[in-house]
Amino acid sequence: MPYSIALNFEDGVTRFVDCRDGDTVADASYRAGINIPLDCRDGACGTCKCRVESGRFDGGSYIEDALTGEEAASGLALACQMRPHTDLVLAIAASSDVCKTRGQSFATTLRAVERLSPTSIAFTLDKPAGLAFLPGQYVNLAIPGTEERRSYSFSSAPSDDTLSFLVRDIPQGRMSTWLREAAAPGAAMTFTGPSGAFYLRDPVRPLLFLAGGTGLAPFLSMLGKLAAQGCAQPMHLIYGVTNDADLVEITRLQDYAARIPGFTFTTCVADPASTHPRKGYVTAHIEPAHLNGGDVDVYLCGPPPMVDAVRAWLAAQGVTPANFYYEKFAPSGAVTAIGEQHRQAA
Repeated sequence: MPYSIALNFEDGVTRFVDCRDGDTVADASYRAGINIPLDCRDGACGTCKCRVESGRFDGGSYIEDALTGEEAASGLALACQMRPHTDLVLAIAASSDVCKTRGQSFATTLRAVERLSPTSIAFTLDKPAGLAFLPGQYVNLAIPGTEERRSYSFSSAPSDDTLSFLVRDIPQGRMSTWLREAAAPGAAMTFTGPSGAFYLRDPVRPLLFLAGGTGLAPFLSMLGKLAAQGCAQPMHLIYGVTNDADLVEITRLQDYAARIPGFTFTTCVADPASTHPRKGYVTAHIEPAHLNGGDVDVYLCGPPPMVDAVRAWLAAQGVTPANFYYEKFAPSGAVTAIGEQHRQAA
C-alpha cells in the first residue's frame, strides 16, 4: 500500500506523491518528476534535509555531518534516507520552480451558491479527480469570463466529496458580483493549487484557533479533519467578526463541538452596538488556560491588522507559543511571502 507524501515548497505550492513500501521519499519524488534538492543519495551531504510536519517514518542511516542528533530531534530528516511508516507532510527547503514542478490546474463545475448572511456567501464545487490538499490550504480560483483569479481557503475537509468555500460579499468585488448575479449550478470553473503553508500539523499539544471574519474557512477544514481522525489534545476556537451579520456557520461549529471531544469555541463581535453577549476583539476573550503557559500551538487567520494585534498582545502578555502559524488576507492584492500567505477575499 503506497503512502501519500505531501511536499510543501517554500513558495507555498504543495504536490502530493505516492511512496511505495521500501522506497525513500527521494525515490518517490524523482519517480513523479519532482527534483527535490539532492546530491549524494547516501546520507552524506545533507542537501535533501527537510522538516517533517506530520507522520511517522524510518530515518535511515546517515553521517553526523549530514544530520546532527539535535536536528533529527527537532523534526528534520533526509529525504534520501527516510522511508515512511504513515502518510507524511514535509516542508521542502526550496521553491517549486527550483524543484522543476509547479501548482496543478483543475477544471470543475459549480454545484451550489448559498447566501449565509447579508455579508457572507458560501459556494460548493465538484471535487476533481486527483485533487488532494492539507486542511487550511487555499486555491487560486479563476473568475469566469475574466483573466482574474481570487484565492480562497477550503472550508471543506480533505475527505469530503465536494469542495466548499466561505467568502465575504464585497459589493464591488469581481468574484462576489459573479456569485451574486451570474453564478448558476453547472457553471464551468478552474483553479490552481493547492497552496499555502498555513495548514494543520499533527496535534501534539493544546491548540488555540483564532479566526477573523471569513478567516473561519480554513478552521472549518481543520475541524473536519480532526473530527474524522480524532484528537487527544484540547482545542479552543475564538471566532471574531466586525458586525452581527458577519457571524456565520455557527451550526457547523456546534456540530464539531459535539463530535470532537475537547473542542470548544467562543464567538465575539467588535461593534459596540452589537446585541451579541460577547463584544470586543478576539484578544479580549483569550483566557490564560487557552495559552497553557505557552505550551500551545496558535493558529490565526484574519486580516493584517488582526494578525499584528494578536502578535503584539501575546508579546505584551510575555507569552511565546510553542508554534504560531498565521495567514493574513486582504480584499485585494494577494501576495505570498515566506511564513505567511495573503489571500484575496472579494
